[in-house]
Amino acid sequence: MKVDFYQLSRDPADKVVPLLARNTLKAGERLLVVSADDELTGKISARLWEGAESFLAHGLSGGPHDARQPILLADGPQPANGARFVIMADGVWQEAALGFDRAFLLFDGSTIDDARATWRALDGREGIERRYWRQDDAGKWEQAA
Repeated sequence: MKVDFYQLSRDPADKVVPLLARNTLKAGERLLVVSADDELTGKISARLWEGAESFLAHGLSGGPHDARQPILLADGPQPANGARFVIMADGVWQEAALGFDRAFLLFDGSTIDDARATWRALDGREGIERRYWRQDDAGKWEQAA
């Protein structure tokens, strides 16, 4: 399983999630986006709907059609839509993410210490491939580790 760490230094989570979501859907996968922060979830939802040609259909967990959603926004890591990819948009690592095929941990300056601790905790664990991504000043994502 792959765990990708994304350090948010230029763009906030609500701008990064749609990029990751679009790539996930292109790969033929479903996505679960986890955030316990209702305000952040609302911002992510709004960004996913932006653009008449490029909006990303999604739903909020707890609705009658969760299983049909290609992207499901939830406050916990329960993939009611059958997702195998998960984004922890609020910077909080959840061990349940290890049950997915791929996990993305988005973190900023306020959650960097927790992200570092998670990076160390996952080091050497069998079957886990870690990658660290950093955004340059122009907005391009570069793999740093």
